[in-house]
Formats: sequence, structure tokens, C-alpha cells
Amino acid sequence: MSASPQRFDVGARLSEMAVHNGTAYLAGQVCADGTVGITEQTKKVLAMIDALLARAGSDKSKILMAQIFIADMADFPAMNAVWDGWVVPGQTPPRATVQAALAKPEWKVEIVVTAAV
Repeated sequence: MSASPQRFDVGARLSEMAVHNGTAYLAGQVCADGTVGITEQTKKVLAMIDALLARAGSDKSKILMAQIFIADMADFPAMNAVWDGWVVPGQTPPRATVQAALAKPEWKVEIVVTAAV
């Protein structure tokens, strides 16, 4: 019988992260500051991911899969510039990026990752 998942920052609707059997599953991370552009929002979201992974005993070099949702594909090159400076060379994870209508109009990017612990 496996242990129960450990949940982090549990809310009424979602948890920010669950860890189970050596894998960390993060909820979609977004930047609450809608006054900044895609570059700054991406930097803030990636910092949030770094912080959550650290709490699980993991880091960005152990990301198994990333899903990126951006509100406007015109922002794709700017988001990629930040991403490329953040990922660990030689440890870039499988990734999908799609344009999506995000839950709030001020959100420009939402990133979901799964990582080994």
C-alpha cells in the first residue's frame, strides 16, 4: 500500500502542489501582478515554480514535463527568452506550449510542471 499524497498550500478548490511516490505535481502557476508584461510574468511564475519544487526537495533540473499556456502567441518569443535563460542546459524537459484563454484577462502565462523528487 502506498503512502497518501502530501499536499501543499491546500485551498477549497485546489492545492498548489501534491507529492506522491517521488513525483511532484504542481498546479498551474500564474503571476497575480497583471500590470507587468509577459517577460516579468514569466520570470515571476518560474520563481514560484522554483520555490514550490524546493519545498518538495526537488529543483528545475528534475522537471519531467512542462505545459505552458499563453494568452497571446505574439508573446511566445519573449516567454521563450525567459524560459531559455531559466532551464538547466542538458536537462530541458519535454514541453508543450499552447495559446489559451486564461481564467483572468490580466494573466499572460500559466505554467504547469511535473517533477521528480
